[in-house]
Amino acid sequence: MNATILWAPMTPLLIVLGAAVLSTLVEAFWPREYRRPVQLTIAILAIAGGLLASAWRWTEFIAGGRKISPYSVLTPGNGTPTLSEQATQIPSTGIGLVEDGISIISFVVLLVVALIAFLVIADRTHVGDGSFVASAATRPGSAEERESTSAGRMQTEIFPLALFAMGGMMAFTAAFDLLTLFIALELLSLPLYVLSASARRRRLLSQEAAMKYFLLGAFSSAVFLMGAAFIYGGTGRVSFFEVASVAGGGPNPALLGSTSFTVIGVVMVILGLLFKVGAAPFHQWVPDVYQGAPTPITAFMAAGTKAAAFAALIRVMMFISAPAQKALTPFLWIVIIATILVGTVMGLVQKDIKRLLAYSSIAHAGFILIAVLGIAALPTVAADLSNFRPTATAVAAIFYYLLTYGFATIGAFGVITLVRGKDSAGNIVGEATDLDSWRGLGKRSPFLAASMLVFLLSFAGIPFTGGFIGKFEAFRAGINAGGTVLVVIAVLASAATAFFYFRLVALMFFEESESDSTVVVKSEGMSMVAIVVALVATIALGILPAPFLDFMQGSFIL
Repeated sequence: MNATILWAPMTPLLIVLGAAVLSTLVEAFWPREYRRPVQLTIAILAIAGGLLASAWRWTEFIAGGRKISPYSVLTPGNGTPTLSEQATQIPSTGIGLVEDGISIISFVVLLVVALIAFLVIADRTHVGDGSFVASAATRPGSAEERESTSAGRMQTEIFPLALFAMGGMMAFTAAFDLLTLFIALELLSLPLYVLSASARRRRLLSQEAAMKYFLLGAFSSAVFLMGAAFIYGGTGRVSFFEVASVAGGGPNPALLGSTSFTVIGVVMVILGLLFKVGAAPFHQWVPDVYQGAPTPITAFMAAGTKAAAFAALIRVMMFISAPAQKALTPFLWIVIIATILVGTVMGLVQKDIKRLLAYSSIAHAGFILIAVLGIAALPTVAADLSNFRPTATAVAAIFYYLLTYGFATIGAFGVITLVRGKDSAGNIVGEATDLDSWRGLGKRSPFLAASMLVFLLSFAGIPFTGGFIGKFEAFRAGINAGGTVLVVIAVLASAATAFFYFRLVALMFFEESESDSTVVVKSEGMSMVAIVVALVATIALGILPAPFLDFMQGSFIL
């Protein structure tokens, strides 16, 4: 088989992964005292370069008229071009990546949120510490750890690891066959397991969180891989194009029980993806990892991993879910209701702000899944584009929600990194994550408190914030798909989640601090830049949503 590799569509991904390799070489050979500024420069330039390359690919994509539609995906000879194609122009499994509206918009969303997330990751306070351990290889509490800390060292390996995770997220959204999807899943997951264990303080809690994340992640990966095996057993294919063609035309008579195999496989693959989005009952890792991981990594995971997983879920729902539609609808209803209830009820009783935002994240996953109901499986041969337009609207709503949620999440965790505790000797210690520690923050730092207020309002879905428009579009897509009951439940849950958001608001602005054990630290300024950008974006997406929605919807509708 002669395969032609199309390198141009790979440009954004190649820039990020190439920078990750370069960053690894810097870590190996560059002098320790100069690594941090070099690593930060490489990371920021790589993400900015990836954004520019994504913008270029979008203009080429629109100019070529290759928007996602049943015609451009499942019709041989006019297919969405994979990065490895046979002479027949039918998408093949050579490299298994595809350039389409989903992948390009995913790249933009991921790179935008990563750009501000990396600022929070790289920042250090005025006392010279950051969120990451000086030497992750040392035993917590050992003399070696104290020596590394007193020397002011920083674990600069976080930059190549985060870049590799970013590359995995991008590949995850562009994967067009099950094997490539699995490889991308592992590429994004493995660095995050390591990064979750690298907190500077409360290292045992961080390592425990990483171990839980790794074990549950390995289990979900096994479920995903077994699902891919079942799909292959039912269709004899792993490419989304070919699976859709075989499954859409009925069971393969050469394979006994192929329909059942395919249905089981699709459900198991979706189970593996639901773990990554933090949907119940696959959410057990979320609170512990959000609390134990370094706060910048928590922000990076909350925004990036969720966006990548939903993009992959969209593609699976569109291309290979047709044989399992009857089973998926009631299954998704159960998952959505459970996710919303778990995120809402458990969030009401949290006393740690990171765990509170973790359960908030679970509730938001349930809200986004309502829009997923509006994604219909594409037929093998398209007869009418009108059946596809609701799906395109739902896809745009999901990405808009993910963008608004990403900005608010990174901004909120950026604020958390600057609110620190203080011991009896006046030494600045770790982040003040206990809710009571936030009493009177509005007087200590009016800007940070006001910023946190805006982010919480966006989470709650209050008008004039991006979160309101995101929820409105997601719920509208759910109603169009027949999920009115789910939307009613989600609206009631949103009112309940507003309670624990406004409880924090009341602590910040309407209660006095009972001690001086909490301080707002100064930093090098990168976290503050990230907070300002997230704040402006959250307000802009709420006040002027039309350009962004038009841009996203225009990428999916012919």
